[in-house]
Formats: sequence, structure tokens, C-alpha cells
Amino acid sequence: MNNNIVLSAKDVEIQFSLRGRELKAIRKCSLDLYKGETLAIVGESGSGKSVFTKSFLGMLDANGKVIGGSIMYDGEDLATYKKEKQWMNIRGKKIAMVMQDPMTSLNPLMPVGKQIQESITRNQGIKGKEAKKMAIEMLEKVGIPDAENRYNQYPHEFSGGMRQRVVIAIAVACQPEILICDEPTTALDVTIQAQILKLIRNLQVEYNMTVVYITHDLGVVANVADRVAVMYAGQIVEYGLVDEIFYDAWHPYTWALMSSLPQYGVKGEPLPTIDGTPPNLFYEIKGDAFAARNKMPLAIDFEEEPPYFEISPTHKAKTWYLDPRAPKIEQPKIFREMRERRMREEA
Repeated sequence: MNNNIVLSAKDVEIQFSLRGRELKAIRKCSLDLYKGETLAIVGESGSGKSVFTKSFLGMLDANGKVIGGSIMYDGEDLATYKKEKQWMNIRGKKIAMVMQDPMTSLNPLMPVGKQIQESITRNQGIKGKEAKKMAIEMLEKVGIPDAENRYNQYPHEFSGGMRQRVVIAIAVACQPEILICDEPTTALDVTIQAQILKLIRNLQVEYNMTVVYITHDLGVVANVADRVAVMYAGQIVEYGLVDEIFYDAWHPYTWALMSSLPQYGVKGEPLPTIDGTPPNLFYEIKGDAFAARNKMPLAIDFEEEPPYFEISPTHKAKTWYLDPRAPKIEQPKIFREMRERRMREEA
């Protein structure tokens, strides 16, 4: 097991001010990032995935701030950073981000090669011909043919998949230690999606980067992740190695996510859905945030917030189901079937 921690977030709390009201978007989130590994953060829209990771590189909106906890990286607590000047040494150079929509990440009025070159100059101090040569090499590295000519082309002259490659080139050009990919394949078709995931994986190996995927696509997670963090209502509710989450999950929200995957559906029957909506984070949450949507809640779920229970040294879940005093609750059938299927395949 990899014990080389590169970033450690502990009890992080993030608050936004909206029209005179306070919304606590992240509620005591903790996780460790390990050197060279891939972590996937999953959860439905609004669960706090992007907000949490944006705090690692000072990209919160102006009305948001870290109000508690610590984000330790390279001996510094990033949660205490207040000035843009402090973030300039981290953002891009040490921790970089690939955004969901490449069209909003790229400047439509500047050739793509110049945009990569600008990133190299700003973060590495390399200028002129050498920076241009590096930018062209980066275009080649991310699989853009005829890189020398395409260096001078504008974003609108590229397809969606090619634009995403350019965005990845800008992020990786400075060889960051941590690369955060926020839904990097959402707008792409399945074939291109697979190519982009393979590209990120190859670059990760080449530069020995730690990669964080933010996604709601569990199919992507199964193919790329070493570890998985499941987020709900601003908290990490389950955290473990990818096999532990896929074959032995214990939080009812993880069960609901897994059960709604099309590949586990029964022919002729409707897919299970997660009823209701996430709680309103303007208000204080009493008990387990998922209780109202849980099909089998315990009485205590509505009264008291559960702690984390350790399932293995690498796997923990925030649910009263794991309390020794709780009634025995079976995992959904799909987990037993998946384990049996894997055993048959391995036999």
C-alpha cells in the first residue's frame, strides 16, 4: 500500500455567503492524496466535489471561503492562504486543474499553442523559442497531429475532444504534482472518452502525478481509480480502495448509486432510483444527511450524525449501519452477485 501522502485535508469546512445568508457547502471533509495514485470523488451534482477540490488551489468563488480545518501540502497549510500571490506558487506549478468544458477554459481569441506557451512561461519562466518548442512538443504528447501547424490555430478550429486535449496540455505543461480533472469527459462521446482517459493515464505515469477525478460516472471510476471517495451533502460518506467500494460498500448512499447503474438492472424492470432531493445546506442538518432518502433508515439516523466506522485499514463509512448495536442489515443483492461473479472469473 502506498503511504506517501502528498496532500492531507483534515476537517475542511467551506462556507458561501449568498444574499445575506450563509451556506455551508463542505462540512468537515477529510482525505489524503497519495503519490502517483488516482483518487475518484463521486456523488450527484451539488454534493460538493468541485468546491472541495477547488479549495486545494485557491479557486473558490469570491463569496466562498475556508472557515475550518487544514489542507497540508508541502509543509504549508493551504487553508490559511488569503492572498493571490501565495496561490501563484501553487496553482498550475504544483496543483493544476482540467475543467469540465474546454470551451470556457480556452481563450477564443488566442491560438492554442500560444496558450500552452503562456502557461510554460508563467509557471516555469521559460520564454521565446524554447517555450514555443515545448508547447509544440506538448501538443504532440497529447495526441494532436501536425502539431507545428495546429499551434497557430484557434479553439473553434478544434473538435471537442481535441480541445480537451489542449486543456490537458496546458495543465500538464508545468508538470504539476497533483492534477485535478473535473468531469473531463462529460461532453464527449464514449470512444473519445476512452482516449482521453488513456491519455491522462499515460501522462500520469510519465510525470508521476497524483490524479483526482471528479465524476458522477461510476463506469469511469471502475476503469481509472485506485481509491474512491463518495460525497453527499458536503461530506465524504464513504472512502476506500476501488474494489472495496465496488464489491463491499456499506453506506446506503453508495448502495443507491451502485444500484442505479444500468449494467446491474434486470431486463424488463425499471432501474432503481434515489427518491427525494439532497438536504438544503442553508439549514443545519440533524442526524444523517441521507436519512430522508434512505429506504431503510434507522431511528437514530434522524437524531444523531454518525461517526466514521472502519471496515478495513483502507475503508471507512459514515453510517450507523456499522455500529455494533445496529440491527443486522444485508448489503443489496448486487454486491453479493458482483463478488460471486468475480470469484467465478478468478477461478
